[in-house]
Amino acid sequence: MVFLDYIFYTFIVVVFIQVIYYLFFLGQFAFLKHKKNSQKETPVSVIICAKNEGENLKRFLPSITSQNYSNFEIVLINDASHDDTLEVMQAFSSQHSNIKIVDVENNEAFWGNKKYAITLGIKVAKYNHLLFTDADCKPVSKHWITEMCSHFTSKKTIVLGYGAYSKIKNSLLNKIIRFETLITAVQYFSFAKVGTPYMGVGRNLAYTKTEFFNARGFMSHMKIRSGDDDLFINETANKSNIQICFSKNSFTKSIPEKTFKQWFKQKRRHISTAKFYQLKHKILLTLIYALNFLFWVLAVVLFLVQFKWQIVIFLLLIRLITQTIVIGFSAKKLDEKDLIIFFPFLEIFLIIAQLTIFINNLISKPNHWK
Repeated sequence: MVFLDYIFYTFIVVVFIQVIYYLFFLGQFAFLKHKKNSQKETPVSVIICAKNEGENLKRFLPSITSQNYSNFEIVLINDASHDDTLEVMQAFSSQHSNIKIVDVENNEAFWGNKKYAITLGIKVAKYNHLLFTDADCKPVSKHWITEMCSHFTSKKTIVLGYGAYSKIKNSLLNKIIRFETLITAVQYFSFAKVGTPYMGVGRNLAYTKTEFFNARGFMSHMKIRSGDDDLFINETANKSNIQICFSKNSFTKSIPEKTFKQWFKQKRRHISTAKFYQLKHKILLTLIYALNFLFWVLAVVLFLVQFKWQIVIFLLLIRLITQTIVIGFSAKKLDEKDLIIFFPFLEIFLIIAQLTIFINNLISKPNHWK
């Protein structure tokens, strides 16, 4: 019984820490009210790096060219594609005078490195303010540029946006992908609000050329194939230069992976960059995962042996209700409220998937870019 006592009291501590974490940390974003910023139109360069994305460019580039913004250019980067990506870019360029093409050939020193391609695109960009998205992304409105760039000020030189994934009815994988994306966004928005930003997503991200070159671009992590978005933000963002944008007109939507194998491969690439984060961020993220893992494992163990099961159920409900309220408010902000009812199941699956991915990354290195 002494051993079970230790498990029980550990469970109490875990629940207490998680409730505090949800209410006072993630609550920074969940209960934050959106403030409408000045609609001053700062000249901006929209940068899209594409590798073998001909079909996606045909489908999604019109949503960029049709943005309701008076002064912007589009920098299209063809990263050594072997499909018709370059031809598609040239076709759009012939129809729109504000499109600039950067055709990147493989370089022996930076073979297949997306960061090298993006750096070339940034160098030719006309404007100091840069807005990034991917070739398979579509802004949800014609006011995407307006909303994202309205958060730039003389001091706020980095803007984090939300890159959602399209919804697919009756798809378990789609719910898992969107739940993971939601939780990640709530975390990086909340971290930014408390003054310790740690990442952003390249599907919807903005910063200035000045910020980029002051940080010497991607040079400190150029040899790491992934991380053109999160590692750059982890290195350069601080409580003084960061802003978040979560108005619904500022969202982008991407095509989600269609199979568990594809998603698993994608997440292996993403998670592999986390080991290069600043130490304080690695500690915090590891602690968050460990507490989630312990919560479910200890709850199951105590419930199976029926050790003070009434109290265990009470604590379980307290934590789940707190999570539902905090993440639920965030889900409504980010237009993911259909996921709320599935939170416990999706969380358990995600914990198992992340552990599996971590183990796989220890055994073998994931592939990067395309």
